[in-house]
Amino acid sequence: MPTVNTICQYLSEFAPNRLAESWDNTGLLLGDREKEVHKVMTCLTVTPQSTAEAVREQVDIIVSHHPMMFRPINKITRDSVQGSMLIDLLRSDIAVYSPHTAFDSTRSGINESICAKLEIENAKPLQEIEAAQDESIGAGRIGELKNAMNQSEFSDWVKQKFGLDSIRTAGQASGLIKRVAVACGSGGTFMGAAHKLGADAFVTGEATFHTCLEAEANQIAMCLVGHFASERFAVEELAQRLQGEFANTTSWASRNESDPLSVV
Repeated sequence: MPTVNTICQYLSEFAPNRLAESWDNTGLLLGDREKEVHKVMTCLTVTPQSTAEAVREQVDIIVSHHPMMFRPINKITRDSVQGSMLIDLLRSDIAVYSPHTAFDSTRSGINESICAKLEIENAKPLQEIEAAQDESIGAGRIGELKNAMNQSEFSDWVKQKFGLDSIRTAGQASGLIKRVAVACGSGGTFMGAAHKLGADAFVTGEATFHTCLEAEANQIAMCLVGHFASERFAVEELAQRLQGEFANTTSWASRNESDPLSVV
């Protein structure tokens, strides 16, 4: 059987930690590297619901996109939600690994998967990562739509490809949409790069009010699909990837995870 360390080594080769943003906290965050792994659960975020699922299903390692311990903590007690989850995970000997922004930026990572979903061709990074030592790997992506569309058609296309009933939009493209930038999660910070590289449209999870005004000023059609929708599909794909790589384990994406936001 593979060990926690075996899983970590595979993940660090697929999404090298050197690709992560400097502010990020990636890699093995909790657990014993020598423990044998029989069950792997992926998720977007470690929550009380996904923690309870992992404990109930006797998972050996959680691969969570978002880091569980994003900032240093001083206490691990039941007085906080994070402390309670850590206690439960430690008692059940469950390891936690986070690839986060390394997974966003790597080849075949989340942003490349969004490009494939939207049929964006010849995709290149919005921003290069010097440590990548490869100009084809970097933060965000920008490329050409297989077929140019007007803004209404493009918005419907994005909804269809993400399986959503509605999305939020900002800005108005000056003409047909052909060149499209993408950045998963809270990708609004890449608006400047998208504009500089000539994007007609920008697809991301969420952005600030001021970024929406920037899209309007730059005549970029921005589609906000939601943080959850922009990344959750990728942890489902990651579970399939891990299952294929480690056939003698059982891997799945958390069945109890859901978008905390709803439309009423």
